[in-house]
Amino acid sequence: MQPSGCDTRGGQSCGAHSISIVTLYEFIGREAASRGRPARQQAIIFAMRNLRLVCAVFIAVAAQPLCAQQGARPIPPAMSAAPPVATGAGPVHENLVYGVADGQTLLLDIFEPANNDGLPRPAIILIHGGAWTSFDKSTMRQLAQFFAVAGFVAIPVDYRLFHDDLNRWPAQLDDVQHAVRWVRANSGKYNVDRNHIGAYGHSAGAQLALMLGMVETRDNSDPAVAKYSSKVQAVVEASGPVDFIMQQDDDGKRFLTSFLGADLTKHPDVWRDASPISHVAKSNAPILIIHGTRDEMVPFAQAEALNDALKKAGADVKFLRLDSDHMFSDPAAHRQLVLETQAFFFRHLASAP
Repeated sequence: MQPSGCDTRGGQSCGAHSISIVTLYEFIGREAASRGRPARQQAIIFAMRNLRLVCAVFIAVAAQPLCAQQGARPIPPAMSAAPPVATGAGPVHENLVYGVADGQTLLLDIFEPANNDGLPRPAIILIHGGAWTSFDKSTMRQLAQFFAVAGFVAIPVDYRLFHDDLNRWPAQLDDVQHAVRWVRANSGKYNVDRNHIGAYGHSAGAQLALMLGMVETRDNSDPAVAKYSSKVQAVVEASGPVDFIMQQDDDGKRFLTSFLGADLTKHPDVWRDASPISHVAKSNAPILIIHGTRDEMVPFAQAEALNDALKKAGADVKFLRLDSDHMFSDPAAHRQLVLETQAFFFRHLASAP
């Protein structure tokens, strides 16, 4: 991770907002060691792959000083008000209820930085993957810890999972939009800057994160959050499916037909509306696209198409192409992903007016 003022070109030392990466690594490593391995079921093994991705990112970054990372790009040295100052981990608020939908209680966690007082801090909504059918916010726990130590308020969220023809799209979008609005409504309690909220998502979570940066609230039925926007100010999407119309695999088409509740040939408008690429506009939040050129689950061409569409629209977009797979298994890819993600959120949340 590269803090503000870290000069990767001239060999100068990092500035006042830097933090020892060894301290970060040791903190996260102790937490990881305290967690036991879950049952060896196929779905849980895949979930642990997501968790190990996060751990490996931090391990890779810890291998060398931040300012010596090759390929790291400097970020603007000036941060206007309230940059995230890395001071260590603060309070963790788990399983907070942010809503109820179809009888299901919707939960989120809040990871605060230490000494979270004074000027409000930017926040990051963390959205897990799992094909909209599996896993939960716990797979984002260590990433949340990392961002909290770095000075952000980090917020992993649950959303309704699709199963047995229940919770079809757009239930997942409604939930994450509600989560953002709940955070804004409760920003004073957790010292969140409600005008500087970002979203990070991987795979299916990336599709949801993109929608948070592109479209405004769909379901405005809850009066408790009715006056708050659900749009975020920056998005990092990793390995995300962005155009459902491009789906070529027969099994994938069958799943999407059930998930979206519509056949493509009869209702292409439903498939397009659920596809982030259909909502590209100059007014979109700044977006960082991260995709592996060897992604075996979501074709790299989807990321290229999204980048091209955003550029054509005049939107603020950055495209990070990594020689890696869907899970970014290569350590060098891990390192670059985490450096660019951290720098992107510093640039667009911490230094924004």
